[in-house]
Amino acid sequence: MVKATQKLTALGVRNLSAPGRYGDGHGLYLQITDTGVKSWLLRYQVARRERWLGLGPLHSFSLAEARERARKARQLLADGVDPLEHKRSLATARALATARALSFEEAARAYFDQHSDKWRNAKHRAQFLSTLKMYAFPHIGRVSVADIDTGLVLRCIEPIWAEKTETANRVRGRIESVLDWATVRGYRTGDNPARWRGHLDNVLPARSQMQRTVHHRALAFGEMPGFMSDLRKREGVAARALEFTILTAARTGEVIGARWDEIDLDGRTWTVPADRMKAHREHRVPLNDRAVSILSDLPRERGNPHIFIGGRACAPLSNMAMSNVLRRMGRNDVTVHGMRSSFRDWAAERTSYPNHVVEQALAHVIGNSVERAYRRGDLFDKRARLMSDWSKFATSRPGAEGDRVVPIRA
Repeated sequence: MVKATQKLTALGVRNLSAPGRYGDGHGLYLQITDTGVKSWLLRYQVARRERWLGLGPLHSFSLAEARERARKARQLLADGVDPLEHKRSLATARALATARALSFEEAARAYFDQHSDKWRNAKHRAQFLSTLKMYAFPHIGRVSVADIDTGLVLRCIEPIWAEKTETANRVRGRIESVLDWATVRGYRTGDNPARWRGHLDNVLPARSQMQRTVHHRALAFGEMPGFMSDLRKREGVAARALEFTILTAARTGEVIGARWDEIDLDGRTWTVPADRMKAHREHRVPLNDRAVSILSDLPRERGNPHIFIGGRACAPLSNMAMSNVLRRMGRNDVTVHGMRSSFRDWAAERTSYPNHVVEQALAHVIGNSVERAYRRGDLFDKRARLMSDWSKFATSRPGAEGDRVVPIRA
């Protein structure tokens, strides 16, 4: 119930306790709720529509202060501004200002949390934040994403652009992604200062001008029989993993992540699921005689699904285990991944298998999208013959193969 309009006094306001609204004149009221909470309200009309504007609680604003706040609200009303809408717009502006105070580090971590599932490789997922921690956070970690400009981005990447060009470009790309996320979320406006094309490419030399591509060091395929003979004499799971990797022309990650449920020994097939393939497509690998023999002789650990068992319980080999085998063999001049190049060179120079069969064996993406749409098979039977010939060559007596070209077997 609204009480009669009378001028209030400070003492009267203090002594009032019954629930209701007590008028002070010109639309100002003291409101007392059923629970005894006292606050100030201003009643006014806009387009013949009654509105009530909260002016704050009594414990924060005295009667004199409430009258002043009501006077300012009536001034807005006289200027054609609805005081309630004005209050809401100010609250929105403050909220936006607070949101835009989000720091780059906070934005980066939020982006990472929301996108972590897109990194299929745990190593790549960890690298996202680790590179930002090392090269970006020291310069812009505490800076609001709304305030980051080209100069600040360059402060992160320019010092390492010449020496660590690839790393610097990855940092740039990650900063660009975080700032794009911040823009969509409303934390910043304007162009992305980490954009390369048409922006940073005008002030930084292209990567192609900074460094030449460094290829993985490969073993000359003519040395493969001798190398494999030496490798076969070495004991240990890592040595067998390296031998298996060479015989299947697979990638390191595909082999150390291999599980027994992917193997069909009777069908002589290893099916690598899409989530462990670089091209994100399931890949069937034909297993030659020696590859099957390696798998058959490997020990199995209860509760461990992995084929090549590492030193820790229920874990696979580390990604450095096969490289360490090469080091112990004194072959610091080659890499595990380079063995794929050895296979590729052998296939090109010593066989007459078509290029697309060899590329399929390496699980490379073949042709353009149209060509891939029409080529739906995986050439498994042809690849099985290819890998069998590769195994015969690689495990042959050193020097016995000579320059013989392996024809395509029907």
